[in-house]
Amino acid sequence: MNQKETSKFLSLILRHQPELIGLQLDNNGWADVDTLLALAARRKRITREELETIVAESDKQRFAFNEDHSKIRANQGHSVQVDLELPVTTPPEFLYHGTTGAFVDEILKTGIKKMSRQHVHLSIDKATATKVGSRRGIPVILTIRSGDMHRDGIPFFVSANGVWLTDHVPAKYISQ
Repeated sequence: MNQKETSKFLSLILRHQPELIGLQLDNNGWADVDTLLALAARRKRITREELETIVAESDKQRFAFNEDHSKIRANQGHSVQVDLELPVTTPPEFLYHGTTGAFVDEILKTGIKKMSRQHVHLSIDKATATKVGSRRGIPVILTIRSGDMHRDGIPFFVSANGVWLTDHVPAKYISQ
């Protein structure tokens, strides 16, 4: 497995299916690094050096270590219930969401839902939203009036890798 495949495997394990290798995440999503490496070896051998490189060099910064690098977790995107202990944060006036044309009509009617994840993911810039939307086809970038949402009492969080998170984006705050 190359670094990209290993990163995808780690995303699967640390965000969605830790039980696939018998891993236990704590309430805040942290996994013991030695345990992760030992359990992962049954499917894919990952060295500590490879893990350090993936965390340090990943362009999306999906993962983080604790201070002494004894624990690792995904920064956001979990479908398993974890508390990332992120403080409520005032967002910028506008954030962006990348999607494809197939979903735009429904989003404009019902808003952006978190679906199987814990939060809706929003981007600080259009370029990042374009990359996200491009994963499934021709991207459509939606502008979110996040400042208005915040003033209306809807909480926002920002993950360690700069992804803005909220529980739902009602349709009235979205423009194409």
